[in-house]
Amino acid sequence: MKLYLIIISFLYMQLSFAQEVLKVPATKIWSLQDCITYAIENNITVKEASLNTDIAEVDYSKVQSSRLPNLFGSAAQNFANGNSIDPITSNFVTDQIYSTNVGINSSMTLFQGNQINNRIKQSKLLFEQNVFLEEQAKNDIVISLLQTYLQTLYSKEGIAIAESNLASSEKEVIRAKSRLDAGSIALNDYTEAQSQAATNKYNLITAKNTYQQYIITLKQLLELPPTENLEISDESTVLMHSEFDKMAIYNKALSFLPEIGASNTNIAVNQKELDIAKGGYLPTIALAGSIGSGYTSITDSNFTDQLNLNFNQKIGLSVSIPIFNRNITNAAVQTASINIEKAEIQKQTTVKEVYKKVETAYQNAVSSQEQVLAATASREAAMQSYKLAQKKYELGALSTTDLIVSQNTYTNAEQNFLQAKYLKILYYQLLQFYQGNDIKL
Repeated sequence: MKLYLIIISFLYMQLSFAQEVLKVPATKIWSLQDCITYAIENNITVKEASLNTDIAEVDYSKVQSSRLPNLFGSAAQNFANGNSIDPITSNFVTDQIYSTNVGINSSMTLFQGNQINNRIKQSKLLFEQNVFLEEQAKNDIVISLLQTYLQTLYSKEGIAIAESNLASSEKEVIRAKSRLDAGSIALNDYTEAQSQAATNKYNLITAKNTYQQYIITLKQLLELPPTENLEISDESTVLMHSEFDKMAIYNKALSFLPEIGASNTNIAVNQKELDIAKGGYLPTIALAGSIGSGYTSITDSNFTDQLNLNFNQKIGLSVSIPIFNRNITNAAVQTASINIEKAEIQKQTTVKEVYKKVETAYQNAVSSQEQVLAATASREAAMQSYKLAQKKYELGALSTTDLIVSQNTYTNAEQNFLQAKYLKILYYQLLQFYQGNDIKL
């Protein structure tokens, strides 16, 4: 009976442990598209740009309301002693006076050199400019993710190469030890094999560390906490020869990239600032009105009766004509004109930067295509040479030094191929991005 209970308890514990294991969530494998989607929603740079857009929208709504009249209520309780003028009756009295005033005031600008309309238009342009800047921030994150993701894939494949080299060199150490014991090689051949194995182990550690550094960069772009595990998918891309029309890509980039839109809007914003400044030469027409009443202790009537008797209404129209304001308006007009020229120069700089980006990506894309072809041929030749060197080494027809040289040549060829491969992917995707196409690996 006791044995039966022990068996049941053991099975129960195993079942509970299995259930706990099943509850442990698997590490998510992130594709490039997963990273892009998540970063656009969570990256703090993008969030900050989005908040700036929200602020610009609030400012636009506030400026739109500047056409409307304002409305203020007021109430005051006063006490006066001695010779004074009654604030309600305006009589000169020598007494203690308690008075109350209540009222509502409103004013509205009817015309201000068209400045109100121009400020509303300018505020709308500023909102549109912030929308462009928000899109630019998203694009910057997408490009940073593309570069970092490909660097991470490159370093991940570098780990595989380093592991393969270490495994081969460890086998070569075993063979060298056997040959040393048999007296067929000298001690320095054996120590060279040991040294190469140690070097390859060092290279593997370095490759793993490089991979983890890129993982850290990815996690920061994604705003993931340090405790979050991040694994990227082994996305493969077929490397095909591609033809590009550089000027077509450049013209397409100018038509849709948000930094170009932001530059154009910046010029329009400063042009509106000039119109606002010129409005300072024109008169301002304003309408004002108020209603109110009051109570004074000098009069015998009660509080309610006095409020009724003293109820008053006022309305007035005022015109302010600028004659001389110490050159403030002239300075504002000149400054606005200069800022327009600066905005146009900034646009030229932005256009040059876009051209440089497209030109650089185009030249690198063309170059990387040729590099992939050359690196592929070099890798195949180095691989065949290394395989032949291994066979010769096994037969004792090749020294350890020559085998190490062959292995290092093959390793360099593999790394050159990987570098050319991922550079081609990077610049191909950048050219797709500059044409408004989605980035897909």
